[in-house]
Amino acid sequence: MYVNYKLNGKVIQIADCQRPQTRYTVSKMKHKRLWQSALAAVGMLLVLSGSAAAQNVTQGYNTDQPIENGLIVRLKPGDAKKVQPCKLANAGDMLGVTTASTDAPVSLSDPTQVQVFVATFGQYDVLVSNQNGPIKAGDFITISSLDGVGMKADHNNQFVLGKALEGFAGIKDADSQVTLTGPQGSRQAVGLKRIMVDISVAHNPTYSGDKVAGVPQFLTNVARAVTNKPLTALRVYAALGALLFAVFIAGWVLYAGIRSGITAVGRNPLAKSAIMRSLISVILSAVIVVIVGLIAVYLLLKI
Repeated sequence: MYVNYKLNGKVIQIADCQRPQTRYTVSKMKHKRLWQSALAAVGMLLVLSGSAAAQNVTQGYNTDQPIENGLIVRLKPGDAKKVQPCKLANAGDMLGVTTASTDAPVSLSDPTQVQVFVATFGQYDVLVSNQNGPIKAGDFITISSLDGVGMKADHNNQFVLGKALEGFAGIKDADSQVTLTGPQGSRQAVGLKRIMVDISVAHNPTYSGDKVAGVPQFLTNVARAVTNKPLTALRVYAALGALLFAVFIAGWVLYAGIRSGITAVGRNPLAKSAIMRSLISVILSAVIVVIVGLIAVYLLLKI
């Protein structure tokens, strides 16, 4: 179908705009299908990665003494093939928790040796006490003064074994109890019980020793989670400045691209397809700027 236009006294026949509009609609549908396929692929990858993470693996180790399941252990100094119950003074050496070989989908061991199995990641039973008070689901767990036995962590504990998934009220809820003797002869009766803990040995984000003068605690916690080492206020603020600068540049690129795209569409509605491709390029550029900024922040904090 064609339309006649009169220009400078001459009649010009131009194709009706419905044909380009049809091409634009088909192109839009193709782009929509591509985005749907991409989102489906990302979803599948997330599902697969989640399934892979759930497949915990336990490792077999030799010991110099029998170690029951549920105890927190560390590698024996000078012998990486052996483990021993972890002590409070060696909290930074926590490796994981002993468990049965059948508690994980995969267990690696030496069939010629009698070994204990250690889980360093995943959800397993851990023997804990109420030495530092009752435990609630979500509390961090660390090593107590009893070798291999966990307790609730507070801001004085630098390292944690993981997060409790169950609560433990204390002696009235205990499977057994012991009496601890303090440095000045004080005595404390504590209960013992196995509870489920999400194992992930890490630095305690609430540790008070991480405070940096002149830096808000939440910034210190974030920086510490990245570096796991002491930081100065100058380094923290330099990293924050680099991040804000990268976000500003990315925002400016997006604003300029979207503004020019809207203007271009208003001038030439038939060029939407090309303009959308240009906008996607602008968005990718902004994402790259943010990624570069994050890398810069990481380097500033880590090096």
